[in-house]
Amino acid sequence: MEDLRKEFPVLSKYIYLNTASSGLISKSLVSWRQSHDIALHKDASVFRDLHKEHIKSIRRTAGRFFGAAENEIALLPNYSFGLNTLLEGLPKSNKVLLLNKDYPSINWPFEQRGFQLCYTDIDENLENNILQAVAEHQPDVFAFSIVQYLNGIKLDFDFLKQLKAYHPNLLLVADGTQYLGTEVFNFSESPIDVLGASCYKWLLAGYGNGVFMIKTEAQSKIHPSTIGFNSADAVFGNRDEIPFMKHFEPGHQDTLNYGSLEQAILNLEAIGMEDVSEKIATLSKKAKLRFTELGLLEDAVVKRSKHSNIFNIKGDSALFQKLKEQKIICSERDKGIRVSFHFYNTEADLETLCKILS
Repeated sequence: MEDLRKEFPVLSKYIYLNTASSGLISKSLVSWRQSHDIALHKDASVFRDLHKEHIKSIRRTAGRFFGAAENEIALLPNYSFGLNTLLEGLPKSNKVLLLNKDYPSINWPFEQRGFQLCYTDIDENLENNILQAVAEHQPDVFAFSIVQYLNGIKLDFDFLKQLKAYHPNLLLVADGTQYLGTEVFNFSESPIDVLGASCYKWLLAGYGNGVFMIKTEAQSKIHPSTIGFNSADAVFGNRDEIPFMKHFEPGHQDTLNYGSLEQAILNLEAIGMEDVSEKIATLSKKAKLRFTELGLLEDAVVKRSKHSNIFNIKGDSALFQKLKEQKIICSERDKGIRVSFHFYNTEADLETLCKILS
């Protein structure tokens, strides 16, 4: 992993604990992006004529990496685009369970459209809170972040499997932006019906690309109205025969940004997602232990047996400025300071942070 740090020049200048805000772009990805644009610059439409096969290749690569069938995955600019498209195809009579203080791009689209809404809290008893809310309100849809952006609380996948087993008609709609790229994941084997993500964070793919996955059996519950010429593969006669996921791809597809996602996935596969997962999990466990010893975490995080690689530590703006002066890059979030760890971070990064905090 140490050699991989050379792929990210920013690590020679800073202790970068801010992937939860913005992932790094590798030297190899920058090189590929330059080659792509030079080819477009030199050959214009001759180069662009190849884009359909390129997009198919990208979609296949993403589907393989995330364990989704080709008819279950779409390439789109970001998670918000996908969710808003999805919600235009959901009956407004649906009752939806949301989490209080979840990421606004999850809750706001539902709230904006007048669905019947119910809420439960994010705390150390998150899974029990959800069970009670489902029993009380009988929602049709449960929409949530797999990992919370403010404090890193992560929903237990075993719990989600149990929830789906007991409530098979409950549509599980998940945001994986703070999750995908942190551990091995297989969509087809998961209990989640709909999963989307922007890919500029843990997947290290840069901005302007995302994925949206919807299981075949869940597609019958959704009737998206979004459409464009690309949805029909630029064939006039295909308007009434558009495949379901193509409703999420109505316009021109950008081979630079989506190609960046493919290259980022290939890079992660070359490293080995099992190794990435293990490195992140090991460092995150040590971080939780050290932060707990220093009394820096909220009770809701300390009391949970499992946690993600994102932490919100106690601290004010003065401490945040001090960390910046010490070239530690993180973010102010809610009432604390958010730090996050990827495979390119080290125990030395953690210990340097803890030395300042203590």
